[in-house]
Amino acid sequence: MLDRRTFLAGVVVVVAAPLAAEAQQAGKVFRIGALGFGSLELVRQSLRDVGYVEGLNLAIERRDAGAKTEQLNALADELVRLKVDVIVAAHPAATFAAKRSTASIPIVMVNTPDPVQLGLVVSLGRPGGNITGTTTLSAEMSIKQLELLKEVVPRAVRIAVFVESQ
Repeated sequence: MLDRRTFLAGVVVVVAAPLAAEAQQAGKVFRIGALGFGSLELVRQSLRDVGYVEGLNLAIERRDAGAKTEQLNALADELVRLKVDVIVAAHPAATFAAKRSTASIPIVMVNTPDPVQLGLVVSLGRPGGNITGTTTLSAEMSIKQLELLKEVVPRAVRIAVFVESQ
């Protein structure tokens, strides 16, 4: 099973990979603002795998408030002042802070349950604004997943869902 860190690294690579060729051709240093992260080793390795090397064509500006989420707004403002190319927000509080700080820098949310219900995006299909990313849970997605499961296993009568609390 894919763990959360590996998944997160994959998300960052999916967002950054299309820009790799453009950045390398232009000699640009691509700047990622990582907001609310612990370790970034898997993210760094995944970015190296698609051609981004810290100090060469990549700079990661990491800002983490630890348990002090009230500091996230100031940290997000700092990333905006640094003019990062994208802000990757590791959890809902970080995403809200980034959203309050900028309407123009792209924000990639990670580990955000139901961003539609939270008011972060208009819809999953067309999020609008400058926020995109992944969601952990949403009624919309759960219904779709159950519909797909029913197609794959039409004889299923009962389905159990296990959730790991954090």
